[in-house]
Amino acid sequence: MSAESWKLTLPCTRAEAEAIDADLGALAMLEPTPVLMTSESVEDDPDSWRIEAYFEGKPDKAAIAAVLAMAPSAAGAKPVLERLDDADWVTMSQSGIEPVQAGRFYVHTDTNKGNVPAGAVPFMIPAGLAFGTGTHETTSGCLMMLDDLKRAGARFRHVVDVGTGTGLLAFAAMHLWPTAQATASDIDPMSIEVTRDNALANGVALGRGKGTLALAVAPGLEHPMLIARAPYDLAIANILAGPLIDLAPTLCAAVAPGGTLILAGLLDTQAEAVIRAYRRQGMRLAGRIDRGQWPTLRLVRRHRFGADRTTRPGPRVPSPAPGFGSW
Repeated sequence: MSAESWKLTLPCTRAEAEAIDADLGALAMLEPTPVLMTSESVEDDPDSWRIEAYFEGKPDKAAIAAVLAMAPSAAGAKPVLERLDDADWVTMSQSGIEPVQAGRFYVHTDTNKGNVPAGAVPFMIPAGLAFGTGTHETTSGCLMMLDDLKRAGARFRHVVDVGTGTGLLAFAAMHLWPTAQATASDIDPMSIEVTRDNALANGVALGRGKGTLALAVAPGLEHPMLIARAPYDLAIANILAGPLIDLAPTLCAAVAPGGTLILAGLLDTQAEAVIRAYRRQGMRLAGRIDRGQWPTLRLVRRHRFGADRTTRPGPRVPSPAPGFGSW
């Protein structure tokens, strides 16, 4: 690796750090994509966090401005830009990441595998290119929720992971229900490329049949394949509170009566607004896991009878029910 590696450090708040985890913004367009790390500067102080951005090559003014835009609270603060000595900058940037165990799952990067606990299901998810490495409370909460469902005897045949990020949650669901038809989508083409690479690295088969994972670039569920595969008996959406509320009619229309919907990416202060939006669409809250300030919600679609019930397209069904849109 070239010695031309640089690190940019900037103060931020915890809320800004969590938002960065979900959206790289303009930095996602850079090639190579920088690796972003966020951490506490002062323990248990939500206003004292920091961003560390690792670049291969000295960042230009536009790249520095893109990092600054992620932390409005740091307006007026001078970012620290430093050149690093000969080192593998990706390994260095990931050195503080610890493996995560959530339920039966053990998630690590390619640099921190450590000793996999006996009986655990390992997944290797490189950090830095897309949201969903397992280290964030929203992702680990979803893994725990999936594990709880399996332990309770739940069975699913049609699974969708909306806003898949790295593919991790789709991979976990496929491990738990290996004969299910699985689909993963994301609005960001980079995330789908990352998911494709991660599937190969973790032995996850890609395809459109049972036991394989189909991928689609799409806003929400706005894609012919995603619509054709509905309704789903398990849908997962780990995104942000605003898009979750906007997507409520779409996601609920895509879930089969009696089906399960797992939502994450929201703060505990946003939970009631999200729950209300989904109750209006015929969902009921059936479970909740709280990881710090980040709840994971499990909702179930109430059974309805009549013409508005979503059915899977087939020889006698000309088209799916309306209501699939974008955010």
